[in-house]
Amino acid sequence: MKRTQYSLLAALTVGLASCSSGPNAQTGTVLGALGGAAAGGIIGHQSGRGLEGAAIGAGLGGLGGNMIGGAQDQRNYERREYYRRGGGYGGYGGGYGGY
Repeated sequence: MKRTQYSLLAALTVGLASCSSGPNAQTGTVLGALGGAAAGGIIGHQSGRGLEGAAIGAGLGGLGGNMIGGAQDQRNYERREYYRRGGGYGGYGGGYGGY
C-alpha cells in the first residue's frame, strides 16, 4: 500500500512541475497545496491516516491552485496584449470609442 501511495505522490509532483509557471500560478500552487494539506490532514486524521490525507490533499490542492492561477495569468496576458495593440478606451484598435 505504501508503494502505491509514494508512486501517486511522485506522479503528482511530476505533474505539478509541468504545469503553468506564471506568478499567479506559482502563488496558487503554494496556497492550494497548503490549504489542501490542512484539509486533507484534518479529514485523514478522522480515519487515522492524517499524514496520508495531508499528502494527497497537498497534491490535489496544489494542482487545483495551479490551474486557477494559470487561468488568471492567461487572462492577464490577453488583457495586456489587447491594450498593447490599441484596444480599450479611445484607442485606434477597435475598442470602446475607437475610430
